[in-house]
Amino acid sequence: MEFFKIRKDIPFMKHALIFNVISLVTFLLAVFFLFSRGLHLSVEFTGGTVMEVSYSQPADLTKVRGVVSGLGYNDVQVQNFGTARDVMIRLPAQKGVSSAQQSDKLMESLKAQNAEATLRRTEFVGPQVGEELAADGLKALAFVVIGIMLYLAVRFEWKFSVAAIIANLHDVIIILGFFAYFQWEFSLAVLAAVLAVLGYSVNESVVIFDRIRENFRRYRKMNTVEIIDNAITSTISRTIITHGSTQIMVLSMLLFGGETLHYFAMALTIGILFGIYSSVFVAAAIAMWLGIQREDLIKAAPKKDEDPDDPNSGAVV
Repeated sequence: MEFFKIRKDIPFMKHALIFNVISLVTFLLAVFFLFSRGLHLSVEFTGGTVMEVSYSQPADLTKVRGVVSGLGYNDVQVQNFGTARDVMIRLPAQKGVSSAQQSDKLMESLKAQNAEATLRRTEFVGPQVGEELAADGLKALAFVVIGIMLYLAVRFEWKFSVAAIIANLHDVIIILGFFAYFQWEFSLAVLAAVLAVLGYSVNESVVIFDRIRENFRRYRKMNTVEIIDNAITSTISRTIITHGSTQIMVLSMLLFGGETLHYFAMALTIGILFGIYSSVFVAAAIAMWLGIQREDLIKAAPKKDEDPDDPNSGAVV
């Protein structure tokens, strides 16, 4: 399905160097913020207190967050658990304050706001568990990256594999850079969004790479730059439809999903926007600079008077 068809190819690769310089600067800034500020890790990674509070009526999460913020906690997870009357609260660990003291102090404030608040469960998530979750998250990210590289190398060619993984890591690092600069809370949900962006971004790269391979077979008089420009231009309508629909859904979660989905949707929003950009101006451009050509993707057919199974076929006697 196409909303429109562009008759003349857009010279994307003509401006590839400028856009990749912009990408490099953005990438380096993201790395700088990651090292200078670091990520604001959530309770799952750092350890802390998890509380389940029950109400007789559906809980007003906004008021509960107000009570928690009034005690000096910032970016604390407050969400419904099971039903609208049950609330889960995750408090970060504090030096010199035990988990029991944290929960008792918070329950006093919650009961002052609503006398029907009842503590159902409280437990302490130790930092050792947090370290294991962080390590498992990094392993999952590494497995995804390796899997993508192997898939692209087998389906296309190693130059496409290198180009796509650089573009995908570009997206991931920039997402993390945003979270480091603004000190947004990085939770397991955000990690899931980052992994989703990896798969989402590589899908766009595969579509463009597949069209490049098809063009090499179809247009033998075109050079590599013209082949890539035609591939990107011919898939623009599909890109707009796909990413536009996805972005509308993600924006609805960002705007109307509440605090629980806010940072998850924020990571997806940043990832989708940069995923489109990187597939066109990073992945395709790197493949071009690596010297991708027709011979890399299409094996030469044997001549009619040659037998491909006979090593002496075509030899001069």
